Amino acid sequence: MSAAAILCGKRSNYFFEDFQSSPSSSSPPVPKRIRCFSSSFSPARSHFDSDHSFSAVNIFSGSSVSSSSALDHLLMLFPDMDKQWVERALEECGDDLDSAIKSLNELRLGSGENPRSVAGSSNATQDSSSQFFTQGTATTNGETTPAEDLSSAKVVHMDSTEWVELFVREMMSASNIDDAKARASRALEVLEKSICARATEATACNFQQENIMLKQQLEALIQENAILKRAVAIQHERQKEFEDRGHELNQLKQSVAQYQEQLRTLEVNNYALSMHLKQAQQSNSIPGRFNPDVF
Repeated sequence: MSAAAILCGKRSNYFFEDFQSSPSSSSPPVPKRIRCFSSSFSPARSHFDSDHSFSAVNIFSGSSVSSSSALDHLLMLFPDMDKQWVERALEECGDDLDSAIKSLNELRLGSGENPRSVAGSSNATQDSSSQFFTQGTATTNGETTPAEDLSSAKVVHMDSTEWVELFVREMMSASNIDDAKARASRALEVLEKSICARATEATACNFQQENIMLKQQLEALIQENAILKRAVAIQHERQKEFEDRGHELNQLKQSVAQYQEQLRTLEVNNYALSMHLKQAQQSNSIPGRFNPDVF
């Protein structure tokens, strides 16, 4: 009989120790008299069962009362938040009132929207920092389900500080490891899309600038080509004019040569005529004065 009492005492001690170490409740520590209750246990089994059930009822009732009062206090502090959202924050903080208040304050400051509308949507466990996404990964009962593709319209121009804040808010809003992994995967996917979008935008901008530069160079080349064409046309006209003048010069040279030849011929003829005249005068036997106009 004493061995059975000792065994029942050990089991009851294990029950209270397990209840005290449970993370889901934030009730005050079990008094030492309850844990030592098994050591001073009476052999009467009925007396132990009645005391055990009475102590357990008191513990659970005290825990529910403290949780209810903490929830009421949080609802008074945050009247604009949904009750389910406040209960979830209180459960995640292990019924710690200070931690729950801090978490809800950070949530209110971090999100630019009303948490009541966020909590009432189908994405009940998604943080308000997911406002950067069009539709993210919805989390229901700790299980993540894929949603539509993420839109990077608002996250393309985010800087490193905003990305860090986004990751921190996502990790703080995670309810468990799977939810944290899903949030991290979603955030990394959006980051990758943002980087690709930025690279594409930078490439397009560089291509556009290069295209503008090439157009400017092409316009400059067209202008230079027009100038060169005009210069070639002017040079061609000058060359043609020079050739025409060269032909005229050659013709004038030929004319001068002809005139010189005619002049020599006339000089020879004149000399011959003068010689004939002298001979005629010497051979003339009629003296007298003659009209000079004849000669």
